[in-house]
Amino acid sequence: MKTFAAAIIAVLLFGAGIALAPHLQPWLTQLHLAPATEKDTSAEMAERKPVKYRHPMNPTIFSDTPAKDDMGMDYVPIYADDAAGNVAGPGFTIAPEVVNNLGVRTAPVERSDLTRRIETVGYIDYDERALSHVHLRASGWVESLKVRTLGERVKQGALLMEIYAPELVNAQKEYLQALDGLQPSLKILARERLLALGVAESQIQQLEKERQVRQLTAVYARQDGIVSALNLREGMYVEPSMELMTLADPAKIWIKVDVFAQQADWLAVGQPAEVRLPHAPGEVWTGTVEYIYPDVDPKTRTVRARLRFPNPGERLKFNMFTDVVIHAAPRAKVLNIPREALIPTGTEQRVIMALGAGRFAARPVEVGIESGDRVEIRSGLQAGEQVVTSAQFLLDSESSIRASVQRMTAPPKPEIWTKAPINTIDIDSRTLNATHEPIPALNWPAMTMDFPVAKDVSLEGLKLDQNMRLRISEGEDRRYVIDKVDPVSPTSQPEGEGKQP
Repeated sequence: MKTFAAAIIAVLLFGAGIALAPHLQPWLTQLHLAPATEKDTSAEMAERKPVKYRHPMNPTIFSDTPAKDDMGMDYVPIYADDAAGNVAGPGFTIAPEVVNNLGVRTAPVERSDLTRRIETVGYIDYDERALSHVHLRASGWVESLKVRTLGERVKQGALLMEIYAPELVNAQKEYLQALDGLQPSLKILARERLLALGVAESQIQQLEKERQVRQLTAVYARQDGIVSALNLREGMYVEPSMELMTLADPAKIWIKVDVFAQQADWLAVGQPAEVRLPHAPGEVWTGTVEYIYPDVDPKTRTVRARLRFPNPGERLKFNMFTDVVIHAAPRAKVLNIPREALIPTGTEQRVIMALGAGRFAARPVEVGIESGDRVEIRSGLQAGEQVVTSAQFLLDSESSIRASVQRMTAPPKPEIWTKAPINTIDIDSRTLNATHEPIPALNWPAMTMDFPVAKDVSLEGLKLDQNMRLRISEGEDRRYVIDKVDPVSPTSQPEGEGKQP
């Protein structure tokens, strides 16, 4: 009786378990206690074997066996599925929490106009068209010098100096004699000589009025300006070849700039330019590009340009350095990305692409001009794609490490062999002409063609119409070359002819 009752209870409990199983399954799953399937069991039984071991502090150092670094830290194991990324497609996968901790930000690739700004440094110089040099046309002595200091300001017609020149004294005497004479032509000639010697018209009129020779001849300023050069002192003996002083007009100035050679094509006469001074923040002087010099500076290898600016209030001082911005014509509708997304490596430029779902990939790009915080992309990207703008160097390092592991764990490429008789041999160009069998590995039908021969393959001893086994590989220039030649055995048929073994 007890045995019968126990059997009834067991049947009831078994039925209750079957009825409650669907309701208990989610709860068991949350606790990671769901019944193991055959697939899960086999996956747990399969042992993951590391393919390499990575140095814990230097990700470029690998070991084939477990090891420790100098500090006693274990090398990090690298598994084959880690190198592959576990997810189909290019690139590598980063866990969402790691992406968040790294502060990864992205930006779209845009197509828009890029302004071209030439930012350089200029220095202020005199407007050479507003300079005047003071020379004498007769030798003599400076008896009275009115301008004695550099930078002194003078007005047009102001007295600069008085000189004693015997030639000028004799010319005055000759003119007075001609005035008293009866021949008008002598009077004209004597007057023209005074003008040729640099005597002012006002002095000649005074000589005609007073009829008295002056021992000292006055020299007057021809323009308003400041004395930018002073090469004489009172009492000096001067000659016509000497530059006594230079007068410069500060109302208009030149600013000369040096532009890098790669920006030389951007320059054009008439482009607007802005000048800013370090000691005057917020103030901007506007002018234009007036002239582009035809040569390159032999020391700095830069192209020189000249800008012309008005100088009200004379706040722009000669020989002062300025910050110059020249606005060149913009480049229209070009692909561009933030400059911070670009990773220079020395041999190429690349970016980190955000592929979505935590996947990233490194991609080489060809860059163009830079405009502010934007960089032109000539090739490698398309509009709308996302590039990483922060933490990209860490992601690029991760991409390089995974690529290195993939290269180390990738199986070797199978060899491609074919059998063919040699038709011709060109020793000079190292070329063989052969009629090969179909090569399925390359999707090639049987045909006659020329093959370049690798440098380490000897052509000596090869005979025409001789059947040979040729190993074909892809050369550096993407052309297929013969890198090994073996004779065909007459007693056996080699395996893998024309296909990958």
